[in-house]
Amino acid sequence: MKNKSKMLALLLACFLVLGACSNTTNNTPAAPEKSAESSEPADPFGRYEEPVQISISIEIDPTDNELPPGDTPLDNQYTRQIKEALNVDVDHQFAASGQNLRQRISLAIASNDLPDAMVVNAVELRQLVEAGQIADLTEVYEQYASPEIKTIIENTNGAALEAVTFDGKIMAFPGVQANADGIHLLWIRQDWLDKLNLEPPTTMAELEAVARAFVEDDPDGNGQRDTIGITGPESGGKLYANFLESKNNLYGFDPIFSAHDAFPGYWLEGEDGSPVYGSILPETREALASLRDLYSNGLIDPEMGVRNKADEPIIAGKSGMFFAPWWMAYGPLTNAVKNDPEANWQAYALPLNQNGDFRPHAATPSTEFVVVRKDYEHPEVPMKLLNNLFKNEQENTFDPSKGGPGYYPLRVVYAPSDEIEFTVKALRDVLAGNKTAEDFANDKAYKLLPSDIASIKTIKNEPYDSMDLSTWNPEANWGAWTRAYSMMVGGRPLVDTEFEEVPSLLYEQTPLMESRWVNLRKLEDETFLRIIMGAAPLETFDSFVENWKRQGGDQITQEVKDALVK
Repeated sequence: MKNKSKMLALLLACFLVLGACSNTTNNTPAAPEKSAESSEPADPFGRYEEPVQISISIEIDPTDNELPPGDTPLDNQYTRQIKEALNVDVDHQFAASGQNLRQRISLAIASNDLPDAMVVNAVELRQLVEAGQIADLTEVYEQYASPEIKTIIENTNGAALEAVTFDGKIMAFPGVQANADGIHLLWIRQDWLDKLNLEPPTTMAELEAVARAFVEDDPDGNGQRDTIGITGPESGGKLYANFLESKNNLYGFDPIFSAHDAFPGYWLEGEDGSPVYGSILPETREALASLRDLYSNGLIDPEMGVRNKADEPIIAGKSGMFFAPWWMAYGPLTNAVKNDPEANWQAYALPLNQNGDFRPHAATPSTEFVVVRKDYEHPEVPMKLLNNLFKNEQENTFDPSKGGPGYYPLRVVYAPSDEIEFTVKALRDVLAGNKTAEDFANDKAYKLLPSDIASIKTIKNEPYDSMDLSTWNPEANWGAWTRAYSMMVGGRPLVDTEFEEVPSLLYEQTPLMESRWVNLRKLEDETFLRIIMGAAPLETFDSFVENWKRQGGDQITQEVKDALVK
C-alpha cells in the first residue's frame, strides 16, 4: 500500500505538471531550454551536436559572377564556415535581386509564408508585428546576444532597441551601423581628372563641367565616346535616402540635393517651427531642375532607372563619378581595380552648397532588422549567426573577392557609431610611427582594428600620407585591401572635412503612414524620376505637392507634429 500510495502521488504530480503546461499556451517558441539542474548560461557561440536547419531570404542577383568556380549562393566561404562553427545548414526560401527583394518580402508577408528568418526594413517590421507573424525575441536576445553585439546595441542611447520594441517586447534583432553609413560622398576617377587636367568639382557648375569632360573628352583613351559622366540609381534604386531608409543609399543623388540645401524624404523644421516634409519644399524643386539638366545633356547615365545593375559601368571602367558611402571597395571598386589597376577611385565630401558647405543628412542607427518566424523551433539560430560573424575578427577572415559580405546569411551591420573615423585616425598614427597596436589594446569595441593594424603595411606602400591607388598593393591581400581602402580613402573626407549633418525630425512611421505611405512614396518616386528623365515637365512638381497633401500628406504632417510633442 505504501508503494502504491507513492506511485499514485507520483502520477498525480505528473498530471498536475502536464495540466499546467497545457494551460500555459504560448505561440512563440521559447529559446532552447537549459537543464533546470544546470546554472550554465546559454552559449552565444555554441555548436549544435546535431545539424540544425534554417531557411532565410537573401538579396543576391542571380546573374552575379562574384563567386569563384564551384561555389554557389548556398555553398561558399560563408556557409561552409557557418557549418563548421555552428553545425547549421542554411537554405534559401527565396533569393531576389535588390530591385525585387521588397516585392518578394511583401508577398511573403501577405501570404503568411515566411522563411525561418529574414532581414527587413522598418516598414516591413511593423507589418509583421501587426500581423502576428514573428517571434518575441526578448529572451533570445537576453540569453544569446554576444557581449560585443549587446555593447554596440546599448551604446545607441536606447535608439536601436526602441526601434524593435513593441508593447515591451523585442520583436527583432536591430542592426547598428556607423554614422558614416548615412553620409553619401562623391566617388570619382582621379586618374581621369589627372588625364584631363581637371580638379575635383566643388560646386554644381564644376560638377557639370567635369561630367561633360568625362563624357566628351575620351578619358579612357579608347578613341570612342562611350563613357558615362555620373552613374545613377538602377531599376528599383532610390534617388535619395529617406527617413525610413536613411543609410547606405547607392548611386542616388543625395549630395546633389544637399548642394541645393534640399533634403527630400526627411522631416525638417519649417520656417514657423513646425515639421515639414522635405520633398515638397522649393529647394527640392531646384535640385530636380539641376538633375533634369544634367540628364538631358547626357551627363548622367542614359540608362539610369532601367539598368539592372548600376555598378556595371563602374566595374567595366566606363563611369567617372557616382555617389555612395565610404565602403565602396566592398562594392564595385575591388572588381573595378582588378579589371583596371589604374582605376584610381577617390572619395570627396562634394559638391558644396552656395555657402561653400557640405551638408549631408544624418541617419538613424538602425535601418535593418532580423526577424524570426513565429513558430521556428530554434529562434536563437539567427542570433548565433550574427554572433559568429562579429566574433572578434571573424568578419575580416573572409575574402570579399570570393563573394561579397552580402552572401553571409542574415548579415546586418554591427559597428560603433564612430568606427570609421576612429579607425582612420588609428591607422594614420600607426603608419606615421606615432602609435603601435599595443596603444589600442583597450579599444575592444573596434573589433577589427587589431587585424587592420596588423595588415596595413602589407598592403599600403609609402608615401603613407598619399591615398593614390599607386601607393597600394592590393594583390598582397585583397580582403585586407578592400577594408583598408574603404577606410582610408572612403573615410578620409569624414575625418578631414568639417560638415553639418542635417537630421530628420522623425525616423519612424506614424499610424496613418501604415495605410497611406506606400502610395505616397510611389507618387513621389515616379514623379521625380519622370521629371529628371524629361518624361514630365518641371511644373509637374507643383501638382505633385498638391496631390501629396490631398492624399494624406497634410494629415500625416499633423501626426508627425503630434508625435514630436509627446
